[in-house]
Parts: sequence; C-alpha cells; structure tokens
Amino acid sequence: MRYSDIAARNRAAYGPDAAADRDTFAKEPWKLSERSAFLSRLRAARASSLLEVGSGTGQDSAWFQSEGLDVTAVDMSPSMVERTAAKGVRAYPRDVLDLGFPAESFDAVWSMNTLLHVPTDAMDEALASICSVLRPGGLFHLGVFGGKHEEGVMAEDHHTPPRFFAFRTDEQMLSLAARHFEILDFHVYAVGVRYQSLALVRPVQW
Repeated sequence: MRYSDIAARNRAAYGPDAAADRDTFAKEPWKLSERSAFLSRLRAARASSLLEVGSGTGQDSAWFQSEGLDVTAVDMSPSMVERTAAKGVRAYPRDVLDLGFPAESFDAVWSMNTLLHVPTDAMDEALASICSVLRPGGLFHLGVFGGKHEEGVMAEDHHTPPRFFAFRTDEQMLSLAARHFEILDFHVYAVGVRYQSLALVRPVQW
C-alpha cells in the first residue's frame, strides 16, 4: 500500500466515534510511569516547549501543559485534534511526514503509539521530519508496540476501516533511531504486547 492510502485509512479509522470512545480510556500505570520519567528528563534539561506527535484526544498533551510546558499537538485525525483543542491545547491536523513547523522549533517531542502506523519503508522519513523540528540537544520519547517484524492491515481490528500497523523488532527500532538520534535509553514493557520505549536526543552536531 502507498503511504497516502495508509494515512487515509487510519485517518478514517480515527473518526468522531473512535475519538469519543478513546477519550474515555484511563491511562495504564506503565504509561503514567513513562510520561513521568520523560517529564523528569525535560526538567533536568530545562526544556520548555514540547510537540506531541499523534496526540489522540490530547490527554498527554493536556497533562504536560498542566506541568508548565508550552505544548503543541498534532494528529492526522481532525476528530482527535478537535478533542485535543477542547482541552485547551494548541492543536493542528498534521501528518508526521509534513509537520509544517520551522526547523528547530521545539525543545522536546513526545510520541506514544503513533509511529506504529507508519510503514517501515517510511520510518526514516518520519524520524528525519521529527528530528528537523527539534532543537540540537532536544529530547524525543519514541514509544511503540512491537517486538517482531510484521506490518499490514489488521483484519480483526475493531476500528472501521481496520487500521494499518507496522511492528518492528528491537534491533530494527534501534537501528532506525540511531540514523537520526543519540540513544539515551531503551527498555521494554511486556503488557500483553511488547512496548518499545526509546529516550532519544538530537545530536548537537547535525
């Protein structure tokens, strides 16, 4: 499938009904732990501005904003953007391959379970796009489900239309990330599926 077809499919899957449903989800403890750990890194680095890539309904963006960060959020789904904006967060309907911000606009980027919708052959472009909007030394939390190399439309998915997913091995994720970032930390959670957590930094020398 072409990237444009994948993006259109997933955008439709995350329409008004899906957004309303997801806005009722409670955060699992491990997700709260990941979020708090990243905030600690941001405070240690004296970061003040954060971009969330794939904000969903804006729960994380609103939390980071409540902790004093200047937050901007993007999501490919207009319905998700509407939910995020309703929480008082500056939000835009954007695709990760075309974020639409000037170079080096943000101190940090947060993205949890969004880039698993990007096919592997487009991941290098997606990571380069994120790196370009980070200031040198900027921090990036990249978290996705994965652990094995498998991608395609999940026929059993409960969304309509069924979503496209790309799962990658630990080695693939580390190799892709290292093309654009320094890796500060990598760990996984076994939470029914495997969550790959990467703490990354844009090198000072580009």
